[in-house]
Amino acid sequence: MKPIALKLIIIGLFFLTFSNVTAQGYKLPEYSSFKLPNGLTVYLMEQHDVPVISVSAVLPAGAIYDNEKAGLAFLTAKALKHGTKNFSKLKLDEEIDFIGASISTDASKEFASLSSKFAAKDKDKVLTIIKEIMLDPFFDAEEFEKEKSRLLVGLEQQKESPRAVIGNYFDKLLYGNHVYGNTIQGDISSIGKITVEDIKSFYKTNYKPNQTAISIVGDFSTKEMKTKLTALFSNWKKSKNKIENPALKNIAYPSGNKVLLINKEDAKETTFYIGSAGISRNNPDFVALEVINTLFGGRFTSMLNDELRVNTGLTYGAGSKFNTLKNGGSFVISTFTASKTTEPAIDKSLEVLNKLHTNGIDEKSLTSAKNYVKGQFPPRYETTNQLANLLTQMFWYNFDATFIENFEKNVDSLNIEKANQIIAQYPNISQKTIFNLYWWEKLPTSKILLKNMVL
Repeated sequence: MKPIALKLIIIGLFFLTFSNVTAQGYKLPEYSSFKLPNGLTVYLMEQHDVPVISVSAVLPAGAIYDNEKAGLAFLTAKALKHGTKNFSKLKLDEEIDFIGASISTDASKEFASLSSKFAAKDKDKVLTIIKEIMLDPFFDAEEFEKEKSRLLVGLEQQKESPRAVIGNYFDKLLYGNHVYGNTIQGDISSIGKITVEDIKSFYKTNYKPNQTAISIVGDFSTKEMKTKLTALFSNWKKSKNKIENPALKNIAYPSGNKVLLINKEDAKETTFYIGSAGISRNNPDFVALEVINTLFGGRFTSMLNDELRVNTGLTYGAGSKFNTLKNGGSFVISTFTASKTTEPAIDKSLEVLNKLHTNGIDEKSLTSAKNYVKGQFPPRYETTNQLANLLTQMFWYNFDATFIENFEKNVDSLNIEKANQIIAQYPNISQKTIFNLYWWEKLPTSKILLKNMVL
């Protein structure tokens, strides 16, 4: 009987521990931060489970800073790895590959970024390389032309994939002349005009430490890492003037319904967006909207997917999403369908949305969505990569650990009355709707156009 009793005690302790963890919710691992005299913000988080280190960096050098040269930020970010003061591109690639490390550079709508992962034993070598990439890029003219050629080929190929380009058309239609309407990769015309001197100038203006953050998560000593980073990055000269954020300008969202039709005569499907203005990342309803959108179109068993895929067979998949930025955002319903079922698919999408606004949601559906969101939340922040990215996102969007640690509590606090109030508020598609249709073949569009201009 003693072994059985021991097992019962162990099982009891396990469930007691599990219930305590669940009640407490997710807690962000301990981290520290400091700022160098040049303004560079650094986050450090020790994680000793696996002997690896991840790095994430964000800089104010995204597409919103392109001005009239669409794609400039993207090309500049990619060109950072074309060689440095002490490494040719070939040597740089060889050094990184030989030790099994990864370093990537990119640009998004708002910021440029660097991410890296490597074995903890290689930290001195890789951090030195990262420093050179960020502070001492060479911008080799020959490598730049190769990069530009690859991008031009990619842009040409994207014309055959509406799902690859429809977001660009939608953003331009929604944001108009605001910089959030800028296309990250540019277009064939704009890319063809960008020179290596353009990216040198863009780098000189935007790649500065005083509005930049670097986070490092992994197997290291905080004290030693702080000393290492201070030595590597203290000589990075800060900007004399603050880099102004052009996205702070007011967004003139459309005041009424708009329709954009794009025709491709040799295709057999239609891809479409239905959307409107959304929310910024720091909107106080961010968590509540994540729960509600999960129910509406954010998971496989959502209202949208059930109606458009399961019940009517109009598509293989339909969903919705809030795309949040620092100073604005969008909401989109997206799907694709056969050309002949375009009109029924649009009608059904609007029917489901109107049903949400008219009927709201019930307690059972809300509970299901809340449980789903809570179940998906901790796995987002398990790996060193995920945690490093989280820290730089906290810097960029100006939120702290309380958002993470109170997330489950805020999800649980969403009651049915509050949920239905928010549904009535976001997104009010019936008043401000944008239809963005990518027509796969020539169709009699006038009927759909006129029908949906008046909702």
